[in-house]
Amino acid sequence: MPITRRAALSALAAASSIPAAVATAQTRWQMATPYPDGNFHTRNIRDFLAEVEQATSGKLAVQMHSNASLLPMAGIKRGVQQGQVQMGEILLSAYANEDPMFDADSLPFLVADLSEAKRLGDLQRPFIEARFQRQGLTLLYMVGWPAGGFYTQAPLTSLDQLRGSRFRTFNAMTTRFAGLVGANPVQVQQAEVAQAFATGIATAMVTSAQTGVDTSAWDYAKHFTPANFTMTKNAVFTSRRALEGLPKDQADALRAAAAKAEERGWRMAEEATAAAEKRLAERGLTIGTVPPELAAAFREIGNTMAEEWATRTGEDGRKLLDAVRSSGGAR
Repeated sequence: MPITRRAALSALAAASSIPAAVATAQTRWQMATPYPDGNFHTRNIRDFLAEVEQATSGKLAVQMHSNASLLPMAGIKRGVQQGQVQMGEILLSAYANEDPMFDADSLPFLVADLSEAKRLGDLQRPFIEARFQRQGLTLLYMVGWPAGGFYTQAPLTSLDQLRGSRFRTFNAMTTRFAGLVGANPVQVQQAEVAQAFATGIATAMVTSAQTGVDTSAWDYAKHFTPANFTMTKNAVFTSRRALEGLPKDQADALRAAAAKAEERGWRMAEEATAAAEKRLAERGLTIGTVPPELAAAFREIGNTMAEEWATRTGEDGRKLLDAVRSSGGAR
């Protein structure tokens, strides 16, 4: 960690460790998120934190550090656990190496739309809450991303076009998918996507239209093919110790604002889907469609990956997968 960042974290931790007598007057928390200010998740958090401060009459104030300016994605969860910051936001599936349950929403073609993605989140919540509790964390809310699609240089009509490509991945599931279609997986975080394409490190990827907008995909790709690949979720959470240290009225206000943020966030995801695809088209990307033969091949790969995941996850994974399928997903 650079000295400047280490010093900043130390200062923030010290500033947040307010004696109890002072904390009753005002408690100041720090929050880290890896996403840029214009992203709808970040805008939702900004509203959420404003509502918390208003509901507590300024007694609980949370300063947000966006765009990985304080902690990178990989360091946010541990940063909250260690008390460097009191709140954080992560892409849940980015932590699947800790527990495959975090990766359920990365199963390709498991759900068909955002309403099914929300239902998956509701079914997944008890499992996530239990794991977070064991790690000294409290889940506040989860919000999904718009459906993933493919960014390519030519129209996507068959799996053969992905075979041999340098396929940008960002979690274990996208890496496994790349392997199953014969592509060469290249792990690239969002902030580095444009550079990876510009230098030839990556030649294709699957991610949301929103990420395409955030990374100016029109500078490095020509086609975007919506495919309902996955609708992954971000989790916003807090240190359980910090939460339990709040007066009850402030903790209740935080939870109430989190519930509103979750509801608002899913609406924003729906709006972002259409807006992001429109923006991509306006900037010159051709918006494609998945041919029936390719859709069938995708579903077959998705079923293979779902069964692998359930085996890896054990009893909890099988319970969740069966619940999703009985509720209408993974057809």
